[in-house]
Parts: sequence; structure tokens; C-alpha cells
Amino acid sequence: MYGQVLHHQGREEDLINLNVGGIQHKVERCVLLRFPNTRVGQLIQCCSDAAILELCDDYSPTEREYYFDRSPQVFHCVLNFYRTGHFHALEELCVFYFSQEIEYWGICELDLEVCCLDWFLERKQNAFDGSSSGASSGEISVVSSDLWKFEGTWCSDVRKLMWQTLEDPSHSKCSKGVAVVSVLVILTSIVAMCVHSMPEFRHATDSEYSVLDSLELICIIFFSVEFALRVVASPRPWKFLANPLNMIDIASILPFYVTLAFESLDKEDGEENQSLVNMGKVVQVLRLMRAFRVLKLARHSEGVRAFGETLKNCQSEVGLLILFITVGISFFSTFIYYTEKEEALSKLSSIPVCWWWAIISMTTVGYGDVYPQTAAGRIVATLCILCGLLVVSLPITIIMNTFSKYFERNTPRRCLSEAKP
Repeated sequence: MYGQVLHHQGREEDLINLNVGGIQHKVERCVLLRFPNTRVGQLIQCCSDAAILELCDDYSPTEREYYFDRSPQVFHCVLNFYRTGHFHALEELCVFYFSQEIEYWGICELDLEVCCLDWFLERKQNAFDGSSSGASSGEISVVSSDLWKFEGTWCSDVRKLMWQTLEDPSHSKCSKGVAVVSVLVILTSIVAMCVHSMPEFRHATDSEYSVLDSLELICIIFFSVEFALRVVASPRPWKFLANPLNMIDIASILPFYVTLAFESLDKEDGEENQSLVNMGKVVQVLRLMRAFRVLKLARHSEGVRAFGETLKNCQSEVGLLILFITVGISFFSTFIYYTEKEEALSKLSSIPVCWWWAIISMTTVGYGDVYPQTAAGRIVATLCILCGLLVVSLPITIIMNTFSKYFERNTPRRCLSEAKP
């Protein structure tokens, strides 16, 4: 009697019987009508059994009970939202699972209280970034889920073995050996390219070939054979070029063959004309593209891949950084020009020259080749350096967080069951 007086809930016909995941709830109709656009709010306004069954899993007309095959844990939060108007989340549940459940009940995650909304959205964004980065990194490295693509293809067993040997250094000792040889050849090619640029090692005439040229030829042959084997072993050759690392391979190999073709045409036509001069300039540009060989290390270096993934996932932050620096350069280059133009000893004679000064000042490089002479110019330079520190440091924090999260997700961890006592 005492409990009935304290917990009086009104007439029996005003109570709604809800059965969620096997747990029964009796809720007053007026409480559920506080949010009429939600699933339960629309349910109690239905006039026919067909409309009711569209919103719940089952319905008992005799007992007037609605059945839902949903999570009872999440419904406790939903029911508390109906009763108090305050919506809180459960930290022990997956954020995506909780979001799907409340979406079923017709509640938006933005209805969460401030104490729960911040960490909920942060965890959801981190989980989303982790899944997207995992998918993108899976395109770069070999994963076991790719092996099913070989089923039903020609020479599937041989190509599968080649694919694992070339793409996964942890597959076998042979694949580790291939990876080590590939890294050594890449480093040898880079060293040969650098040494070849020194005046004492350049060959005197085009008809004479040095040891460095032969070494570069051997490296190119190795790169070409390796690339051809990757194409043959790829489970989807027509999608092979979509991989960024394969595009880098082409960019590091193709210039050699194009340069070889241009040089052969140059030898056939001995006359000096404008077309040959232009062809020589094209050859020089193609030789500069040999620098792409450095990026081939990304296939064997987790750090280089992490850098690429960080730039990919932080495009907006990098764009914002470039925008801030561009605005600062334009502003301070104009300021320093008008403060220094009357000074005869100043080298800041034009705004384009001041652009160079603003770039090295905002990035805190400061070569010292160009600097202000007047007191007003030094004040402007001080402000430029301080603004450069702020502009560069703000997006860098976000970029570094993304970089560290990538390493945390891709660093192999041992299972607790495998840990040594």
C-alpha cells in the first residue's frame, strides 16, 4: 500500500507496455508523447494493427504489449531521455553500434548532453579515421583478404606465390630477401645518381660511358623486371595503376627509356636545329625525374607510408596551412617594401623580392641574404616572424596527431596470450 501510494503511475489504460529485448517496461502515454516524432511516439499514435507492425517487431492486442528485438541497454538511455529530457551515452558500447540503435528509435546523436557529446563524436571520428586509413593502407600493403581475387584466374597458384613474394616481406624468407635486394638496388641507384652529378665523375663525351652509367643501367633493368613481375602477378592488372606506389614505379622507370629514345634521335640527326635544342631541354627535365626513385622506399618503409597517409588524411589542414602562409607572405611583403623602399642600402627593392624575404622569415629559416635596414623594417620583420610561428604551429599539431595515430594502428602488437610471463 505504501509503495503504491509513492509510485502511483496513473490508470492502467494510460500505461504503455514495451518489451525490449525481453525486458518489460510500463511507461505512461504522456511521457512517450513528449517526443512524438520518435519511433515509440509514432507507434502509440497508430490506429491500425498494420501500421503498428511497421514500427515494431510484434504486437499483442490482448495484452496491449509492443515487442522490439533491440538492445535493452541502449533502450534504458532512450527511456531516460523520454522521462527526463536528458540523453546520455554508454561508454562501454561501440559508438557505431550505439549510433545505429538510437537511429532506430528515431533519436539523433546530436541530442546527447554536452558531457557525452564531445567524447562520443571524438571517438566516432577516431574510429572512422582508423577504418578509412586501414582500408587505404590495405591498398598499399598486402593483406590476406586480397588472395581470394586469384581464384578462377589463370595460373592462380603461381601468381599468388609471386604476389606474396613481391608484396609481403613477412611471407617467407625468399620475400624478405627480395625486399632487401630491392632496397639495396634503390639506395645504389640514388648514390649513383648523386655521384654522377659531381664534376670529377662526369664522362667527357657522350660516346664514353662510365661505371656509374653501367650501374644505373643495371638498376633500371632490375626496376623494370620487378615492375613487370608485379603487373603479371597482380590479381587485378587493369586496376594496378590505381595504386600510388605503382605510379611512383612508373615515374622512376619511364624517364630512362624516354631519355634513351630522345638521345638516339639526337644521334641520328647530326644537324643543330631548334627542335634538337628543345629535345635536349626535355631530356634534362626527364633526368630530374630520377629523383622519384627515392619514393620507391615507401614500399619498404613504414615511415614513408605514414608520411603519405598523413598528408592524405590531413588535406584540409595542409591546405589551411598553405593559405595562412600565403596571406601572411602577401601582407608582410607589402609592408616591408613600403618601409624599406626609401633606404638606399636595402635590397628589398620590389614586392616580388620581398616575397622571398617573407617566405624565409615566416618559416623561420632566415638565410640572411636579404634583411631590413631601417628600424621600422625590423619591427615589421619581428611581427612577421611571430606570426609565422603561430601560423605554422597551429595546423602542425593536428598533422602530428594524425601521424602518431597511424603509427599506433599499424605497429604490430603481441596478443596477451602470447606474452611471456
